[in-house]
Amino acid sequence: MHKIITITNQKGGVGKTTTAINLAAAVAVAEYPTLLIDIDPQANSTSGLGIDVRSADRNVYEVLIDNVDPREVIVKTEMPYLSLLPSNINLVGAEVELVDFEKRETILKTIVEKIRNDYEFLFIDCPPSLGLLTLNGLVAADSVIIPVQCEYYALEGLGQLLNTINIIQQNLNPKLEIEGVLLTMFDSRLRLSNQIAEEVKKYFGEKVFSTIISRNVRLSEAPSHGKPILLYEAISSGAKNYMELAKEFLKRQQPVAVSAASIG
Repeated sequence: MHKIITITNQKGGVGKTTTAINLAAAVAVAEYPTLLIDIDPQANSTSGLGIDVRSADRNVYEVLIDNVDPREVIVKTEMPYLSLLPSNINLVGAEVELVDFEKRETILKTIVEKIRNDYEFLFIDCPPSLGLLTLNGLVAADSVIIPVQCEYYALEGLGQLLNTINIIQQNLNPKLEIEGVLLTMFDSRLRLSNQIAEEVKKYFGEKVFSTIISRNVRLSEAPSHGKPILLYEAISSGAKNYMELAKEFLKRQQPVAVSAASIG
């Protein structure tokens, strides 16, 4: 299928990178060749998969700005079917440098198309903003996953993101679809969490994933150990949540026939 999925929300702290790392890892467990592309200058997906951002010889900055072949930069991770195109703090300057590029919104798309057929699924982790890097991520993608945290102001700014997606669909990437809206940081003990979940479901309908990502200490700890939750604590509720999400995500894909049993 060779599908490209961008994971984005311009609001920080919503579980965007956690979802990028752990959904990609859970899909890779099902033995689908998977690539995670980190275009966030914070490089949290990179460090969260155990790659030292300071020692990496090359990163996505050189690919975007210097036209380096992405295959020379992609690194393997601890998981056999999961690879990473790493990021670096240097990417902070890319937003400014890309402004002077011709067709600056499609730079990442051109790069990703070169390697699309090397992987079954390519996930793009975007910065928590609606700047030029995120715009590139949306233009390059077939679909977008929007994580929404079950906390106050959950829907704040979502209108702006949806408006941006609509503009991109009309002008730059007509095939872009909303893959799904993912509820994160859910605490069943809190009435607020349940209220936000209902509100999001009312707003987005069937686009909301049935799987909900609960608050989980192990999930929060895993990035500091440079591991996805499946390698850090496979029996945790966080690991189970992301395995369920991967099942649901794969089940939605057509014409790829996926058995839910294939990933446990």
